[in-house]
Amino acid sequence: MRQHITLEPGILLAGVATFLTLSGLGPEADRYTWFLETVPVMIGIPMLLASYRSFPLTPLLYRLLALHAVILIVGGHYTYAEVPLFNWIRDTFELSRNHYDRIGHLAQGFVPAILAREILLRLSPLRPGGWLFLTVTSICLAFSAFYEIMEWWVALASEQAAEAFLSTQGDAWDTQWDMFLALIGAMTAQLTLGPLHDRQLQQLAR
Repeated sequence: MRQHITLEPGILLAGVATFLTLSGLGPEADRYTWFLETVPVMIGIPMLLASYRSFPLTPLLYRLLALHAVILIVGGHYTYAEVPLFNWIRDTFELSRNHYDRIGHLAQGFVPAILAREILLRLSPLRPGGWLFLTVTSICLAFSAFYEIMEWWVALASEQAAEAFLSTQGDAWDTQWDMFLALIGAMTAQLTLGPLHDRQLQQLAR
């Protein structure tokens, strides 16, 4: 079991790094949009490498971070408004838009919730319960709001990729939807994965 836990982060890292590299060789989006969408992955990989020995994470969190990285990389390669599978879903079911960005913002609450939960449980006096749930949810909402502000700053600073990066697709309520989905993701992650996360934290402590 210990060997499996030790090897798995390296396997996930290699897979994400390979996927990131391949996505950048010939992105369907312009190079600037690809960079904007995937820069969180580029920042996250060195941070995880630097903290692996001093602050290793649970297997659950490593898996979720890898999944979130893949979501970001796919969105960066195609732009969130043009992911082929979700274009097919849009056309087949006569939807008003490509909904891949909805998946991205749901993950933006779901995955950071477990990350925030893990850090708080290991480094703060908080324990599983109502205050932890509220604090984690608030952190995820704050992060989602700050991400929307950053998107706004990018749009103001550079009109080159503003529409592709914002991915509003003509929806006047896109920003509100993004934050609402992050809220749903944060609460869902805690309610569904909390017990499993607690068990893995106990195993990590031992």
